[in-house]
Amino acid sequence: MLLANMRYGRLVLLSAALALPVGASASGCPGADSAALNWLDKMSRSLYQVSYHGVVTLQRGDDMQVMQVSHAVDGENSSARLTQLTGQGAQVERRDHPLHCVHPGHKLLQLGKDLHAGNCGIANYYRFSVAEGERIAGRKAVRILIQPRDMYRYGYVMELDRETGLLLKTQTVGRGDKVLEKFQFASLSYAPEQSSATQVNVVHQAQHPHPGAANSPVLVATRWEVSWLPHGFMSTDSAAGGTARRTYTDGLAVFSVFLEELGREIRPGEGVVRSGGTTSYTRGMDLSGQPVLITVIGEVPINTARMVADSVAWAQ
Repeated sequence: MLLANMRYGRLVLLSAALALPVGASASGCPGADSAALNWLDKMSRSLYQVSYHGVVTLQRGDDMQVMQVSHAVDGENSSARLTQLTGQGAQVERRDHPLHCVHPGHKLLQLGKDLHAGNCGIANYYRFSVAEGERIAGRKAVRILIQPRDMYRYGYVMELDRETGLLLKTQTVGRGDKVLEKFQFASLSYAPEQSSATQVNVVHQAQHPHPGAANSPVLVATRWEVSWLPHGFMSTDSAAGGTARRTYTDGLAVFSVFLEELGREIRPGEGVVRSGGTTSYTRGMDLSGQPVLITVIGEVPINTARMVADSVAWAQ
């Protein structure tokens, strides 16, 4: 459910305005497709403007989850809800999120004037192009093709609502153009949502830490750091030093690194679990005589997770 919530929060967005006119020339970034980047900008800004609700499916191999999603804008705040209609029937809620709060991942997709100034941002790490989309949940779509420029991240195929910019469908693409997972709306409405009678077993209130506040339990008193990241990834955490987690994004992909100090020696080794486009990589290590367990979980290839885990060290 946590992974589904992470994907929902990052991908299911609506939009309101463009920072660049469609067709504008990104003269400072040769090879950058301005039209595609405009659509991403529009998608990322939509969270602040549009209310919607619908049913989405998340398919990973033979496994499919069905979820009900809603997003409502009320004055200067918004609220969102994600409910599993299959499986354990859990629900995640986020209430009273300030509209002026723009998260790092959204900022990375909003190039605006920086693109003309030669700051290519995310276009340094992905190739973008626009194509004719299909009809999804009764809506006409535009297709955004996203190809990684290196081996450290996945590619994506996104279908956006031509009218609103809402992400109607996304496919995560691995090596050999293999589709690792697919997320899409099965039904969608922009009309006010009626009260839902969906029964749930577990309700989780999503946290929204403020700058300077710890956003994960302080399980590790010693400062530690991740000394290698793929180019383009930045930290999303406001707290630094003695926390158990670090989270990073390049605007499209997200992954977290966890460190757990152990009270006994651990045999060096690694474990990998893959679920669609999500990798969970665990490695037992010895850092200056202290046994630790490092876990990297997120939307990156196994080799990327391994290199990130290997780079963890005590801060100097």
